[in-house]
Amino acid sequence: MVSRLILVLGDQLSEGLSALAEADKGSDIVVMAEVADEAGYVRHHPKKIALVFAAMRKFAQALKEDGWDLRYTQLDDTHNAGSIVGELLRRAEETGAQEVICTEPGEWRLIDKLKYAPIRVQMLPDHRFLASHADFEGWAEGRRALRMEYFYREMRRKTGLFMEGDGPAGGQWNYDHDNRKPAPDDVDHDGPLRFEPDAQTAEVLDLVEARFADHFGDLYPFEFGTTRAQALEALDHFITHALPKFGDYQDAMLEEHETLYHAVLSPYLNIGLLGPIEICQAAEKAWQDGYVPINAAEGFIRQIIGWREYVRGIYFLEGPDYVTRNALRHDRDLPDFYWGAETKMNCIAHAVRQTKTSAYAHHIQRLMVTGNFALLAGVDPAQVHEWYLEVYADAFEWVEAPNTIGMSQFADGGVIASKPYVSSGAYINRMSNYCKGCAYKVSVKTGEGACPFNLLYWHFLDRHRDRFKDNARMGNMYRTWDRMDADRRETVLIDARKWLKRLDAGEVV
Repeated sequence: MVSRLILVLGDQLSEGLSALAEADKGSDIVVMAEVADEAGYVRHHPKKIALVFAAMRKFAQALKEDGWDLRYTQLDDTHNAGSIVGELLRRAEETGAQEVICTEPGEWRLIDKLKYAPIRVQMLPDHRFLASHADFEGWAEGRRALRMEYFYREMRRKTGLFMEGDGPAGGQWNYDHDNRKPAPDDVDHDGPLRFEPDAQTAEVLDLVEARFADHFGDLYPFEFGTTRAQALEALDHFITHALPKFGDYQDAMLEEHETLYHAVLSPYLNIGLLGPIEICQAAEKAWQDGYVPINAAEGFIRQIIGWREYVRGIYFLEGPDYVTRNALRHDRDLPDFYWGAETKMNCIAHAVRQTKTSAYAHHIQRLMVTGNFALLAGVDPAQVHEWYLEVYADAFEWVEAPNTIGMSQFADGGVIASKPYVSSGAYINRMSNYCKGCAYKVSVKTGEGACPFNLLYWHFLDRHRDRFKDNARMGNMYRTWDRMDADRRETVLIDARKWLKRLDAGEVV
């Protein structure tokens, strides 16, 4: 029997992967490869590269122990072809295989490379997701607006999670109104479970340090788990120690507690070490056992079977050009302080510093601090998209691009969000303690020391008035602006333009 090559990518480290399910262990050959193309098509955070490579090596070892014929290429192997397609062709020549079976990648870029590879490639659906492309297209067809909430309800019905008969548990689909509390005075949780690198991971860290030391981000300390067993430990730790308070404080931010009660499971989920259903079932059981309040458990599973599935559906529905969209025609370059240059804005400085050290920031830090500023300042969304893809360990294009292009930057013109997610400094002050240590004063609206978020918020609304003035969800914003004294409005706009001019000149702002 002629062997086939079974491709397993670095974010497909799941025993139930469709390509492995289709394979014949007795004759087919699994191919895995650490390649320069994938490690460097953007300048990924060193922690992200190390996580993927270390997890790949351990997954490959588990497959070998399970009896698979596996050909693994390390990044520094002499014969490494440097690309996924190049490695497939090299292994095909080596083995005589004439066909490749793979599970569909999560990026159009790699899908196209495999689709047009000079070897026959059979691409299978990725069954690790609850909604197939056809499922999502069927749900989206004929709808005037593709809002996540209604898709989420379909996923609840499909999975039976948090359902009581035909209705939602507790009588409500969504408990988000209970999940917006500001930061607590005390946090009684030390954060996600941390793991000490073993010898195999240490080898990967040495490799990454040697090859990617010039990438933004700190490689050490490296504390991610790199096996399914460790990912399951991290899940159990979160359910036991953090989930009970996750709901209340999921939007809060504190300088001294970077993750608060967040799970930090997304890196494991997005590379395949955990599955979405098992995570949600663990949260549901904790609620059923009376250990976790419903607002915490429901809010957590909504992020997974609701938002995560929804943004993947949007990514594939909208097509390869989605990442190039720029509905608001923003063209300012991404400021240097996103790469660690000095800034007087404490919220930005803290979020970027945390990103550099941890390759992680939670959703409000991404949406309402770094994302909010970029949108208010009119930064080119393509540059914002590339930054998020580079700096976070859980960032893969299918999940990152819709969150950035759609939710954060409104660059898709409203496919995802019904309004831009912009706020003044008041929101950041309410939900964090960042403003207390800032050179700017959040209470100052104009003049010396005025919070840039205050100035840029009104500047954004003014310059995009024609687009948003009739948006039902933004009416109050424009009515507040219009009630201001005309001289004050002019002062705000002049101050905003002066501040942006200093930003563009490279001054420390």
